[in-house]
Amino acid sequence: MSALKGALSAARAQIGEEVGVSPWITVDQAMIDAFADCTRDDQFIHVDPVRAAAETPFGGTIAHGFLTLSLASRFAYDALPDLPGQRMGVNYGFDRLRFLAPVPAGARLRGRFTLLDAVARDDGGLQRKWALTIEIEGQETPALVGEWLTLVYLDDPT
Repeated sequence: MSALKGALSAARAQIGEEVGVSPWITVDQAMIDAFADCTRDDQFIHVDPVRAAAETPFGGTIAHGFLTLSLASRFAYDALPDLPGQRMGVNYGFDRLRFLAPVPAGARLRGRFTLLDAVARDDGGLQRKWALTIEIEGQETPALVGEWLTLVYLDDPT
């Protein structure tokens, strides 16, 4: 059996299962400020704690939605094991994505991954679709939910 067929078979056996949960990561004001600097998104709701407390319903600053989303890669590294012979993984995009709750500065987040689908590609890659939930510690509503597409390439797919 080829490496790709073996990886596909193993992945398909996990469809519908929660495959991994990452450790918690604190999203502090320094991280939010660094993201604002990098992306040049310095809206006051993210970078001005005094104004955000006075003028928003959030009680203080909140993380950028795209900062929360960008942590998905870290969560995946921490929660999802590499496949045997995995050379690299590639972000392929999202089919669905919703930001459901603001992430206050100082909140802790983690990612949950449930495998929804796995298909072999003609280029030798394995495409997987994950139900991704990024949770906020102590809150019922997650920060975001999405269907994330990833590609895995093996050292020798044949």
